[in-house]
Amino acid sequence: MKVAVWDTYVTKNDGKIMHFDIIAPEHIKDENLIYTFGKEYLRSRGQEGQSLTAKQCRFCHMESATAEMIAGIQQKGYYIIEMQNCS
Repeated sequence: MKVAVWDTYVTKNDGKIMHFDIIAPEHIKDENLIYTFGKEYLRSRGQEGQSLTAKQCRFCHMESATAEMIAGIQQKGYYIIEMQNCS
């Protein structure tokens, strides 16, 4: 399965920059849907209400999905790779 990687940087409530990648199936082209995935993730981390637009979230590249990514996509429709300050 090919997936799109969306590189995302969001300023947390404490002022730190949260960096994560949103992984979505390659056929999803609607940026607003990608932002919805990111907002769901932010809500799960207690960061609800943070801005998430093209300024914070941009398409980066396509890659082959790992088994873990595929499982996440089958469960939620997307997968998150936590990079920095996500806890």
